[in-house]
Amino acid sequence: MSLTRSYLKDLVYKVNGAAIEVHRALGPGLLESTYHKCMIHELELRNINFRSELTIPIDYKGLIIHSELRCDLLIADSLVVELKAVENIAPIHVAQLLTYMKLLKLPLGLMINFNCLHIFSKGQKTYVNEIYESIY
Repeated sequence: MSLTRSYLKDLVYKVNGAAIEVHRALGPGLLESTYHKCMIHELELRNINFRSELTIPIDYKGLIIHSELRCDLLIADSLVVELKAVENIAPIHVAQLLTYMKLLKLPLGLMINFNCLHIFSKGQKTYVNEIYESIY
C-alpha cells in the first residue's frame, strides 16, 4: 500500500480517538506504562494494526547497528506514536520522536501526553518531516 496524506490523516484520527478514550477512562496523573498498556488494549479493540516497543535498527553504511531505541507504538507500519505522561513535552521528547521517524523513514509522528486535563487540545501534537512533503 502506498502512503497518502489522506490515509495518514485517517490513521491519526483513529489513534487520537483511542487516546481520547483511554484518557476519558483514566484521566491524568498515572504512569506512562499504564497508559501504554491501555492504549494497546484500545487499539486491539478497534482493530488497528500496530507494533509496540519496536526496537529501531540503525543502518550505517550497510551495517545494521542494534540500538536501545524503542518507539512506543508503530501504527500500520506508517505512523510513529510516542506516549508521555509528563508535565510538559520537552525538546528531548520531540527529538526522540523525530529520530524514530527519520530512522524508520516515515513521514508522520504523533506525540500524545496523557498528563493534561484536555488531551485533544493540549495533549497531542502531530509532527511531519521532509518525507511527508513528497507524498500526496
